[in-house]
Amino acid sequence: MKISTGAEFYDNDETFLAYTKRRQQKENANDTIEKPVILQLLGDVTDADVLDLGCGNAGFGVELLEQGCFSYTGVDGSINMINAAQQQLSNYPNARALHESMEHYTPPCTEYDLVTARLSLHYMEDLASIFTKVNQALKPEGRFIFSVEHPVITSTLQPSALRTNWTVDNYFSMGFRQQHWMGGYVQKYHRTLEEYFSLMQKSGFTVTHLKEACPQKEHFDSAETYERRMRIPLFLLMSGVKNR
Repeated sequence: MKISTGAEFYDNDETFLAYTKRRQQKENANDTIEKPVILQLLGDVTDADVLDLGCGNAGFGVELLEQGCFSYTGVDGSINMINAAQQQLSNYPNARALHESMEHYTPPCTEYDLVTARLSLHYMEDLASIFTKVNQALKPEGRFIFSVEHPVITSTLQPSALRTNWTVDNYFSMGFRQQHWMGGYVQKYHRTLEEYFSLMQKSGFTVTHLKEACPQKEHFDSAETYERRMRIPLFLLMSGVKNR
């Protein structure tokens, strides 16, 4: 049984196809729960230089470019994702996608107004160094906005299915967990909510928002799906401003 890192997981062609199909499903959790909160935290991105860590296929980047950001740089460790991203961004001369692992990528200093990382950081072990590099990459008073799987989910990862109950266990024991997901096994790193908050502060950020992505009824066509999503938080989101 092979247990993959995040990038390895998406570079398996069968897994990548399964993930792509899931993201296209109506009322998928990313679009109905996580994305509305990200857009709320973003606000106006006009003329912003944006760095997107774990950019995936850069669909989010296209949206930011259409909203008027000045430049967009997407970074992802999966070659499947980067190939898709480069295709998406091909019509935008002020955009690029880089095939780099977040652990080893060092962005230029004081280059960006905004750094985002959507559902990618829970694959990373050394988050402290990534947060420090993000801080260094931002211009004075630049913003950092990220989302991760909620710690109550990552504490005890279970097969991704339509569950009717959940287990929260070993919550304060941080470290890698493995999950059987979309036909494969992937590693995700569990951290407490307190740890995410503390890492932001230690890396030179003032945390401005903490959100748990409470589902909003207007984003769902199915009342049954909405009620199910109200039972447990799936995502944690934070935004911070560079203070040093």
